[in-house]
Amino acid sequence: MANNKSSIKRIEIAERNRLRNRSYKSAVRTLMKRCFTACLAYSQKPGDEAKSAVQLSMNAAFSKIDKAVKVGVMHSNTGAHQKARLSVAVKKAIEPAAA
Repeated sequence: MANNKSSIKRIEIAERNRLRNRSYKSAVRTLMKRCFTACLAYSQKPGDEAKSAVQLSMNAAFSKIDKAVKVGVMHSNTGAHQKARLSVAVKKAIEPAAA
């Protein structure tokens, strides 16, 4: 257990940050999974409604990733990597359907 005030405060801050980080990471994973499933659904059954669902899910995931990077939960390279993964999946789902 901590012996002085500053170490007790650091423990409290670390716990607060851990919970914040966990919620951001969980939200990013959830939104990415939604985007991937929307891409899969669009590739199986293309349509305007499915295409808009893919775009909306990608925008939501991009927004949450950018916020996580801004807050410091995620490194900027990690955020860029995740956004690139989403972009590739969306492009793969939409391009063959258009051709």
